[in-house]
Amino acid sequence: MKPAPFDYLTPTSVDETLAVLREHEDDAKVLAGGQSLVPMLNFRLARPEVLVDINRVAGLAGIGVEDGTLRIGAMTRHRALETHLSSADGAWALLHEAVGHVGHAHIRSRGTVGGSLAHADPSAELPAAVSALGATLVVQSADGTREVAPEDFFEGFFTTSLAADELLTEIRVPAWPAGTRSSFLEVCRRRGDFAQVAVAAVVTLTDGRVTQAGVGLAGAAPGTVQARSVVDGLLGREPDAGTIAELAANFAADLDPPPDSHGPAEYRRHLARHLLVRALTKATRPAGATRASVA
Repeated sequence: MKPAPFDYLTPTSVDETLAVLREHEDDAKVLAGGQSLVPMLNFRLARPEVLVDINRVAGLAGIGVEDGTLRIGAMTRHRALETHLSSADGAWALLHEAVGHVGHAHIRSRGTVGGSLAHADPSAELPAAVSALGATLVVQSADGTREVAPEDFFEGFFTTSLAADELLTEIRVPAWPAGTRSSFLEVCRRRGDFAQVAVAAVVTLTDGRVTQAGVGLAGAAPGTVQARSVVDGLLGREPDAGTIAELAANFAADLDPPPDSHGPAEYRRHLARHLLVRALTKATRPAGATRASVA
């Protein structure tokens, strides 16, 4: 199939992009990497009157550290992030693990971090990872800039809090304390497929007790999920096997994942419980030799 007719615009600055989005609002669709949008256009699941290609917009890509915060431009390709974080340890290593599960090499070479987050596929890896890490999503419109937490950004099935005239421009990932470890695990039909269920876990241990943690799940509900009850149950405690198993079982029992061709809801609840136990066990295991930090 071929897409329905549309006008094609190629702004070269953020201000120009925001002006175009303000003018066309719901009639416009932003094209970043296009790995999700182009198939939707071809199947006519998306029929924008205006396609706004932001690949020529200056200043939207790049990775750096400022005041201890990892800053990722929304147009940064998955592969660029994967390569940059290849020597990361601590919390930021979670992003390297998660992005390595996104599609295949050619998809990661074209797909963008911001595009994946704005698309908000409930089975996508990066939304779960930024949720666990407590990242901040920077959103701009012609009226100014706002900073949004993941729990306020992801609203449900392919739905975010982005207004029609807003653009996701940057992702900011805070530094976590020393003693932080992370784990990303997923089950999928084939390597490169979307997750049937994925778990992203970040845990800080101080003197054997959990002092900070974050857990995000993909594929376990109609939207990205944060396991707040698991985090609350870990804080201040020694993360022994029994505690982890109990918290994982209680959280998974309350999930209401949609059944699909891969299995019933109970199957995804089983995966969620199993992966939570494995991910938290790995993230709380005493660290061995550490790798170099990302600069």
